[in-house]
Amino acid sequence: MHEMKSLAHVAPAPDGHSRPTERPGRFSQSGSSVSNAAQVRQRVLAVFLPITAVLYVSCEALDPRGTDQVVTSMAVAFRLLPIAASHSSQLYLSGSLSLLALGGLAVSYAAIATLVTGRGWVTATVGALLGAVGAFAGALLNVLVGVNLAAAASAHMTQIAAARFLVTSFGSGPAQVAQYAYFAAGYTAPVVMGFALWRSRAVPRWLAVLFTAGLELAGAMGAIGPKVVLFMLPFAAAMVLLAAWIWQAAGRRAAGTADTTRTPAATVPNNAATPIRTGSGS
Repeated sequence: MHEMKSLAHVAPAPDGHSRPTERPGRFSQSGSSVSNAAQVRQRVLAVFLPITAVLYVSCEALDPRGTDQVVTSMAVAFRLLPIAASHSSQLYLSGSLSLLALGGLAVSYAAIATLVTGRGWVTATVGALLGAVGAFAGALLNVLVGVNLAAAASAHMTQIAAARFLVTSFGSGPAQVAQYAYFAAGYTAPVVMGFALWRSRAVPRWLAVLFTAGLELAGAMGAIGPKVVLFMLPFAAAMVLLAAWIWQAAGRRAAGTADTTRTPAATVPNNAATPIRTGSGS
């Protein structure tokens, strides 16, 4: 009889002895670089959340009372122009901060979506897209509400001409589209993203609720002066806590990727299909 032994993991050595062949982890260095890059990028995105919260709260607190209105008629324009003329510098500052805050909010939605990698990732992606659209439309609208209002009030023109300019600006087609998109996407995105966080359990469910409720409340606040900060604290707290979760998640994913790339590749035989016959009798 003859017995068959497989050399699936054995290769002949120069000294005649069989040794297992191993393929070194050639991709460990490149894999580590990829994990480090992903970690840095995700943590950069995480930093946007607290910065956005500070910008959002600041612009709302600096906004002069009663100036966050859509100018739909000459009567509204005549009511807003004296206020804007008295606080033109403040309006320029709050309007500029609002543009930065909305840009940061669009990035923040993308950062929050990175937390949801399993169940609910499609919902999180939709929420990020809606948030980006809402933030972009809000930025266009805030150019009219803040910057254009300050410019019209401080320009050397009659009040009637300034009022007509504002009514025309707010009544234009792009302004109407921006207004509808802002209110539709801006108020829908927090609910969709909050649901994705709730469903995925990527963060505690109370944090998903805090984010949704806090952002909805922050978006609904009017220009009521510095006391608006109290109403926006839930939103700010949610953004800071979510930033911490994103920061930690980036570290965990980088560590997991590094552990995987440190493991040597599976041993590959040189003659995997070559059997050897050993005589044990005739």
